[in-house]
Amino acid sequence: MEITGSQIGDAPVLPDLLKQIPAHEQIGSVTADGAYDTRKCHDAIADRGAQAVIPPRKNAKPWKTVTAGAVARNEALRASKYLGRALWRRWSGYHRRSRVETKMHCVKLLGQRLMARDFDRQVAELQIRIAVLNGYTALGIPVTEAVG
Repeated sequence: MEITGSQIGDAPVLPDLLKQIPAHEQIGSVTADGAYDTRKCHDAIADRGAQAVIPPRKNAKPWKTVTAGAVARNEALRASKYLGRALWRRWSGYHRRSRVETKMHCVKLLGQRLMARDFDRQVAELQIRIAVLNGYTALGIPVTEAVG
């Protein structure tokens, strides 16, 4: 989790978020909306060995840079143009992003506004909300055991 002021967008924070995950833990894929279709985001995801599931912008052009992130993004661009955006979203698993949007909605159900005025206290308030939400989520996760 990273909390920033309103003057900072989401995309510049993604590399820092990925750094919060220990290097020994593998990341299979990173799903994000079109606002994350930037070179820094794609390169940060590729550096972690993960697949970026980010829809290219509607007016996207292939990138000339030969980095792993640019190659993966150009493949996504080619696939979305060939398949069409709607089919690409189904094919790539982009629909999984809705689970995150649902969790963000749950965070907002715990309160639309922050009570604290100081930024550090606002961060603490959001961390508490997320801890509460994670506790509720853990209660609803089934425990699966192999039989036989």
